[in-house]
Amino acid sequence: PHPDLTSQRFPMHDESGLARALNFLRLFGRVVGVKHKGSILDVFQQHHARIGHAVSIHGRQGDGVGVVHLDRFCLGQPRAGIGVAGSGLSNCGPAIGLAANITDRASIRRMLDDVAIAYGGFDSICVTAGIFVPSNTTGHIPDDKWGVTFAINVTGAYLVGDEAAKTWKKQGLRGNLVLTTSANAVVPKKGSVAYDCSKAAANHLVRELAIELAPLVRVNGVAPATVVKGSAMFPRDRVIASLAKYNIPYTDDEATDSLTTKLSRFYADRTLTKNPITPADQAEAYFLLVTNRLSKTTGQVITVDGGLHEAFLR
Repeated sequence: PHPDLTSQRFPMHDESGLARALNFLRLFGRVVGVKHKGSILDVFQQHHARIGHAVSIHGRQGDGVGVVHLDRFCLGQPRAGIGVAGSGLSNCGPAIGLAANITDRASIRRMLDDVAIAYGGFDSICVTAGIFVPSNTTGHIPDDKWGVTFAINVTGAYLVGDEAAKTWKKQGLRGNLVLTTSANAVVPKKGSVAYDCSKAAANHLVRELAIELAPLVRVNGVAPATVVKGSAMFPRDRVIASLAKYNIPYTDDEATDSLTTKLSRFYADRTLTKNPITPADQAEAYFLLVTNRLSKTTGQVITVDGGLHEAFLR
């Protein structure tokens, strides 16, 4: 493992952390993979440190390549992984760093095999890797970016599920796959045609994979509304572009935090609950779907959108 990617980030040795963890159904001994977008993984780990293991892919926009970060947690001190001598993954401790490309099947296979070598297998995977390509002033994106959008947001999620299913079948154990879609899957918006269409496809991919992988694996989705605060997918330039798009007043020298708050408040005011959506809100949904609390739920998409009436089922 690369030394820069190996870390012990959230040991559960303090009383408050342990108390929070004991309030929840724990995932002792389970391996949960989170293919990462933005900062969801960090919140997922902080709010759900009782998870046995967590894996993430920190994607680079445009090429589908990312870093897979696998952390292992327990109630008490972190334990070492299993590993295989001579593999480069022996005695890997609570975390390893791996590289993967979500648009390349062989790359995904190598990553999953490395996780199995390091920790003996995996039980659940949450795919949060995704891409949004901002449109130009005419509302268009380059044709090749259409392909990239679907390759990451749809095909990549399918490849992860298809390859993971092979391991789940070999393990003979039940698994969970959670894909990340979006409120945009059912609420079309100007200037985001490729993204919205790709997320609509991801919604249906959840249902298709639920049928394909049953009865061994449950497949569900999480559909959040726009998350601004705490998201790495909203750098300053995208926040400014969105403020301009919605005619929200701002100044060029205004602090980034102030700009982000304005945009977050705008999105929140469009919902029934009038509260911004945070990465922590999403993490709760992922957690429910990979535990036994929703063990009879599959083929469903849980919305975390604050109540968008435009997204209500028709």
